[in-house]
Amino acid sequence: MSLKKMRSKIDSIDKSIVNLLSERSKITLSIGKLKTKNGKSIFVPEREADVYRKIETNNKGPLDNDAVKAVFREIMSGSLKLEKNIEVAYLGPAYTYTHMASMKKFGSSVSYKSCKSITDVFVDVERGRSDYGVVPIENSFEGAVNHTLDMFVDSGLKICSEVFLEISHSLLSKESDMSKIKKVYSKAEVFGQCRQYLEANLPGVELMEAPSTANAADIASRQRGVGCIASELAARRYGLKIIARSVEDSSHNVTRFLVIGRTEAKPTKKDKTSLMISLKDRVGALHDMLTAFKNHKINLTKIESRPSKVRPWEYYFFIDLSGHHLDRKVDEALREVKKVSQYIKVLGSYPEGEKV
Repeated sequence: MSLKKMRSKIDSIDKSIVNLLSERSKITLSIGKLKTKNGKSIFVPEREADVYRKIETNNKGPLDNDAVKAVFREIMSGSLKLEKNIEVAYLGPAYTYTHMASMKKFGSSVSYKSCKSITDVFVDVERGRSDYGVVPIENSFEGAVNHTLDMFVDSGLKICSEVFLEISHSLLSKESDMSKIKKVYSKAEVFGQCRQYLEANLPGVELMEAPSTANAADIASRQRGVGCIASELAARRYGLKIIARSVEDSSHNVTRFLVIGRTEAKPTKKDKTSLMISLKDRVGALHDMLTAFKNHKINLTKIESRPSKVRPWEYYFFIDLSGHHLDRKVDEALREVKKVSQYIKVLGSYPEGEKV
């Protein structure tokens, strides 16, 4: 087949795809009306997980699953906007990793709102100013984000989804020559993740803490002799040169983000549940709690402790486990845990995110 005929065939296929997308969108509008009429949430995490699962099953290549899912991410993003122009609050400013994680989850068609702090994200969603919020919860290199954990103590919001984002830092500057860089701006956590690179390549350079990587890029874009460590997206946004890529010390630097909202996801058979537990002050209480999960063969994927901030030397345990709290064995385990707990709160059950 000639090149001209092959392109003609692609044009015909593209026309069919556009027609099918139009047909899909009409059905989406009808679904949106039904959701609104019945008071249902527009974003349905379990449905999203089901769509992706079917894509992986039906995809026969040669495009890999990630490529096809990226296309459907934008299709679903456009569909969300058709149903309702939802707004997603995130820990800003724009072009930070939390912004990138938000777009990875919701696509480019929905509206985004930058918030100055994790507290602001929670408040914005609690007061209905935004439909959902995206906040960091842990980093594979630095550990838990304690501010996010502490916000769940008093918040009534639910975790309805999670997203993992591979973090790759770049050294950016207006300068072309690294030797001209006398100061480097970034977040304190980012400096910790790039310590070996900085010591080997920029010894003696002054490290200046910034509120965010995007803020660091903004500063670097307005001064000579200044660099920053941020994302390549920030380089494009602020017109900076990429001096070096992948300057992080660990090649497995991944941050997990949570999507918070006012509704909870239904079971999908591949779920995760997050809990907050305060134990009774007695010998063996922690052992009894862990035994309850063990007896019901519940896998605990994470456990963190935080001071209660109400009484000295009292702690909350934040726990992630495999399964949905409506699953029979999880429900039975939680009933046992309640007997040895002073307080237990289900922060949310949601589809397990795809790890990077």
